[in-house]
Amino acid sequence: MTKKTKYIFYILIVFLQYNLGAQVMSGVILDTDSEPIIDAYIINLQNNDHAHTDDNGMFESLQASKGDTLKISFIGYQSQNIIIDAVDKPLFITLREKSISLNEVVILPKLNALNVLTKLDLQSNPVRSSQEVLMQVPGLFIGQHAGGGKAEQIFLRGFDIDHGTDIAITVDGMPVNMVSHAHGQGYADLHFLIPETINNIDFGKGPYYSSYGNLNTAGYINFKTKETLDNSSLKLEYGQFNTKRLLGMIDISGSDDSKVNSYIATELLSSDGPFESPQNFNRINVMAKVNGSLSESENVSLTLSHFTSTWDASGQIPMRAVDSGQIGRFGAIDDTEGGTTSRTNAIFQHRKFFSNNAFITNRLLYSRYAFELYSNFTFFLEDPVNGDQIRQKETRDMYGVQSAYTHRFDYASWDGELEAGIQVRSDKVEDNELSSTLNRRTTLNNIRLGDIQETNAGSYIDGRFNFGNWTINTGLRFDYFDFQYVDALSPVYTNQTVTKSIVSPKLNVLYNYSNNLQLYVKGGKGFHSNDTRVIVAEQSNAILPAAYGTDVGLIWKPIPNMLVNTAYWYLYSEQEFVYVGDAGIVEPSGKAVRHGVDLSIRYQPWSWLFWNLNANITDPRSAEAESGNDYIPLAPTSTLISGLQANSNIGLYGGLRVRYIGDRPANEDYSIVAEGYTIYSMNMGYKRGNYDFGIQIENLLDVEWNETQFATESRLANESSSVEEIHFTPGTPFFLKCSLEYKF
Repeated sequence: MTKKTKYIFYILIVFLQYNLGAQVMSGVILDTDSEPIIDAYIINLQNNDHAHTDDNGMFESLQASKGDTLKISFIGYQSQNIIIDAVDKPLFITLREKSISLNEVVILPKLNALNVLTKLDLQSNPVRSSQEVLMQVPGLFIGQHAGGGKAEQIFLRGFDIDHGTDIAITVDGMPVNMVSHAHGQGYADLHFLIPETINNIDFGKGPYYSSYGNLNTAGYINFKTKETLDNSSLKLEYGQFNTKRLLGMIDISGSDDSKVNSYIATELLSSDGPFESPQNFNRINVMAKVNGSLSESENVSLTLSHFTSTWDASGQIPMRAVDSGQIGRFGAIDDTEGGTTSRTNAIFQHRKFFSNNAFITNRLLYSRYAFELYSNFTFFLEDPVNGDQIRQKETRDMYGVQSAYTHRFDYASWDGELEAGIQVRSDKVEDNELSSTLNRRTTLNNIRLGDIQETNAGSYIDGRFNFGNWTINTGLRFDYFDFQYVDALSPVYTNQTVTKSIVSPKLNVLYNYSNNLQLYVKGGKGFHSNDTRVIVAEQSNAILPAAYGTDVGLIWKPIPNMLVNTAYWYLYSEQEFVYVGDAGIVEPSGKAVRHGVDLSIRYQPWSWLFWNLNANITDPRSAEAESGNDYIPLAPTSTLISGLQANSNIGLYGGLRVRYIGDRPANEDYSIVAEGYTIYSMNMGYKRGNYDFGIQIENLLDVEWNETQFATESRLANESSSVEEIHFTPGTPFFLKCSLEYKF
């Protein structure tokens, strides 16, 4: 849609509300591109009644009289005061962008503090690399152990989530996690997401959200991409280790007479990494997005994307080989590891407005996915002649349908919102394979091979009710699963089938003491599914083990330019899952209890300087093992990410960031330690006109650190017996990268 078309569209929607009989003060708040501003704050300065805008930039139910003054504000936009000349006419307001100010944050009953924090971080320090995408989420830590080709290892709230077992990740509503994946349950490769296309990050910790089902135990993340581009741009990056990146983002909406908004983004990335055997890492990303209107009350959007990646890897190396001088820190025991992966996505969204109070959102999803990975964890433990290299491979089609109906209501002393939704996802996986290989060329034997079809049908109802300063959010979710597996190695064709269902209730209570302080208690039940191959083989009860959690916390503005979010939380898991890659199985490790404290602070001492802090302390323990042997391997107990970012009004900018994770147990009795580390990084640059020149440095102090670590039993070629110790992927040394961007 053109700007003019969008504006007319929103006017018609609001007038439709009046034609249906609503007699309340309403309006629409847009930016200068006629895009809706979500969660803008509107307050009547005469009676202190307030409202906020929804996903369409609309607000309603505001008590006002002729002559009253409304103040409209939102982070990153200039505030406006509007004098009402008629209460029976909807308002149409355009806000202009300006420098971010924490002073403008108002704590509302619906406020999601985590979303505000990520919005602040994205505006003050935009994501500049794929490694930074997940680390924008407060309290989340990542590690990479395959040179940028594999999905990152994720740590959150005392979980070693591996590649996504206990966190539900979506992009524009499309699931990223792959269930019953060849490399691990919930495998979430986010590398198809181009960082510069991110508009917002919706994030929640704990299993308290009805619209998220499978894998939402530690939390969920939904990345929202931009609907339009402010301008087209070309960006070139060059860094050490033969690192190159070219980015193009082109607005193809055309003239003001164009009937649609659309853009294309393309990314080319290559790097050899710091390793003695070059990574030969290459990635190509292409994304196109188009949106428009079918009528005055309907709009549609279509997002298409494709990514492919290839790489070589040096794998996880044993500490003893480095200590003895057999290899260097960036050497390899088996340098023929590596892989290739690709993913093609299509997201079609349709939204129909019945009034400003009611609308329905429908999505059709499709993803074509291919994965092939070569790893060698144990070297010569199982096969002293050929070695223990394995291949994990699959080809997958994923289909999805989502529909959510939202209805808002308002009565004399209370108001709220009801949402009901259905979600269906079906994964068809061909030739899910685990094989023994030699040098990535010869297949020695198949360990597992078969076809998977896994279907998840979910439905939910969620209600939010506001009573004065109180907000009650309650929900109920139902999920049904159908697991099917055909074992290609079985002499007899058999389609093994298991079905299972689960009900997940949620309840959150919030109390707004003032516009500067909110107290909340959250509680809910979540779950994560097991691997289909394990379910049909063992017919066990560990199919959909539940997780029960609670948060007690607050959102507080102790001073106008500071925002604090802290919570004590508790989570009980009925069954932990540990994927054993070289055996192709998921091992249950029993019940677990985690509790801890999260702390996030954002502080803006001056308009040009921002400070952020995310600190987390956790005590993760097995609920079934004896004391002293109840540690959960690799579960983080303390993490901290903090940074300063300066953005001057003359174009200069720069920042300093620190990332810390403490020592943690690598095995159940803590006899093997995964050592912690502290890493500093920085960025600086200068914007002038259409140009932006920047410099980024990772590992500023050039410290030696181990990015990922595992307690692994292995045997080297010259050893007569095996040894269990730390195997690690070395962290990147001092790494300098420069960038030049041109906007047009």
